[in-house]
Amino acid sequence: MSHDYDRLTPDTVLNAIDSVLTAQGSFTSGHQMALNSYENRVYQIGIEKEGDDQPTSIIAKFYRPNRWSDETILQEHEFTLEAQIDEIPVIAPLVIDGKTLFEFEGYRFSLFPRQGGRSGQIEELADFEQMGRLLGRLHQTANCVESDARPSMTPQTFSQDCRQYLLENDFIEPDLVPAYESVSLDLYNAIQAKWDDNQPKLRLVHGDLHAGNLIWYQKQPFMLDLDDCALAPRIQDIWMLLHGERDQMQGQLAAIARGYELFLPFPAHELPLIEVLRSMRLMHYSAWLAKRWEDPAFKMAFPWFNSARYWSEQIQNLREQLFALQEPQLQLI
Repeated sequence: MSHDYDRLTPDTVLNAIDSVLTAQGSFTSGHQMALNSYENRVYQIGIEKEGDDQPTSIIAKFYRPNRWSDETILQEHEFTLEAQIDEIPVIAPLVIDGKTLFEFEGYRFSLFPRQGGRSGQIEELADFEQMGRLLGRLHQTANCVESDARPSMTPQTFSQDCRQYLLENDFIEPDLVPAYESVSLDLYNAIQAKWDDNQPKLRLVHGDLHAGNLIWYQKQPFMLDLDDCALAPRIQDIWMLLHGERDQMQGQLAAIARGYELFLPFPAHELPLIEVLRSMRLMHYSAWLAKRWEDPAFKMAFPWFNSARYWSEQIQNLREQLFALQEPQLQLI
């Protein structure tokens, strides 16, 4: 069965990049390495320049066909480029002849500088405070860029639409459908009720800011992959950085708030939405896997998906998250 990337061969990747770089006096060396990405295809590519004996590397991202419009992608690029102008450490696309988005044989792609460093969970409170400063500045920039083409993160789009897709497309084991349908509906109703109680304002955020989308180099965090930047509550860019026991997360949250408030008021009124957003992400993740299941890369990376065990565990996770929504929220201390 054909899939979105069946024509994206190694030669196609190199030819696409050469179609952009040749006019700049550079060309691919033939070296390429696939990086850990599933939604898009991302490669580290060796680059040589005429008259230069020192080869370098760049990162090439090939966007999944039919996911985003050009306008949606370009608003992501505008966000990162404006952040770069504001001296915020983000990895922005390279601008070549005034363009950041290119097309080759039906595939749209962008090129990025390669950033060395390490990734992993943030541990030190000083680093959480640094992330707070970074997020305050990023959200300041976000207030000044166009975002009307970016998706909105709501209970409808990230939970109800997801459960309906799964139920309508026969992904769930038949014996488990009644249990999934019941608990997912209860969770959606609880999500929507808390959302309505808090009436969050949706503003442009990174959208997927977890430890894997940060690279630390010389004690400086660089933000990667704004492909999922969206209109959402600002707390969306904060809660995924928290980890550990409740008292640890309280301390981490307070450190982030100290840094954030140097630039913007910290959105403490959105703290009740942390478990709401966690619930939405949990439901969205299953639907994301289902929608990509015909992509061979997903079958290789997630072989446990679409099994009776997965759905049984997922039902239990949804039940636990339903209880989590009733627990006392995190507080600033």
